[in-house]
Amino acid sequence: MEPYSLNTLLMVFGGGIIGVALGGLWAVIICALIGLLGIAIIMAGGTEFVLMQVAFGPIFGPHVGGFGAGLAAAAYAVARKNHPSGAAKDILTPLLHTSWDVMVFGGLFSVASHLLLQVVAATPILNQTDGIAFVLITMTLLVRLVWLKEMPWGNAASIKEHGLMNTKGYSISWAGWQSPWGLNIPMNFGAAIFSASIAYGLKTQLDPMAAAGQISGTAAFVAPLLIGWCLAIFILTALQLGTGKLQQVPIVHCPSIIGAWVFLYTGSILAAGIAGIFAGIVQEYSARVFYNHGSSHIDPPALSIGICTFLVNIIMKPEFLNMAALFQ
Repeated sequence: MEPYSLNTLLMVFGGGIIGVALGGLWAVIICALIGLLGIAIIMAGGTEFVLMQVAFGPIFGPHVGGFGAGLAAAAYAVARKNHPSGAAKDILTPLLHTSWDVMVFGGLFSVASHLLLQVVAATPILNQTDGIAFVLITMTLLVRLVWLKEMPWGNAASIKEHGLMNTKGYSISWAGWQSPWGLNIPMNFGAAIFSASIAYGLKTQLDPMAAAGQISGTAAFVAPLLIGWCLAIFILTALQLGTGKLQQVPIVHCPSIIGAWVFLYTGSILAAGIAGIFAGIVQEYSARVFYNHGSSHIDPPALSIGICTFLVNIIMKPEFLNMAALFQ
């Protein structure tokens, strides 16, 4: 797709409106389901269009309608005083029950995010991070500053009361049910290994298809990379629909994609698991710095994905430290 064509920009705008109407969490769950459909198409010998242009592209990627638009519009709706629950951190409530301008705001946010991604992708060194995650975090921090008049680290009074890194016994934590290190570390280790295992199996099927010209090399790489992320997001259906303990499922799409990323570089399941532990630690500290004391949703998994992807690329790629060579 031509990134600056009128058709593309209209698709981005329309996807943003739908993402706002659904609300942030429903939107990203739909994004993941489209991603799984795209992977199934690749496995059947089809193209990567649905996976790369819809689920992880301009039409409904997480940086546009597939998540980001709902987060940004929630903050805007709170500023306009017509959010259904009154909480900008609320990513569960559909925003259809607000006003036309909230949905249009989500469409415009998506277009701006799409355009920023083109800049990130063309910028040396910066393009070694996950561009989707980078854009999502940058744009939602900007929305927090402009519409909620709040700094990236959140509310100064909350930080003064509790301390920046403290969680008040996890009562102010993002996903406090998985924050204790005794749960966090083994859970993220297991999630990364699970994702890498699926990537391994999918790779053994897709690599011969790519070699035979049935699918592209890009498709053979991105499907194993992204399938764990998609499955981990699908788990969050319980978070959307459940209550109490039934709602408190593992949120592991960050260690899932980072584990798969490291596996694809190294071929090592153990290295993938270790990377998952690191990604989970970065995720938890991202929550403590940018989410816990804030009034809006700044996504800790996305921030960790951006940081960890950058580090993995710098460490593993031949043009940088080339540590992947040690595993060959």
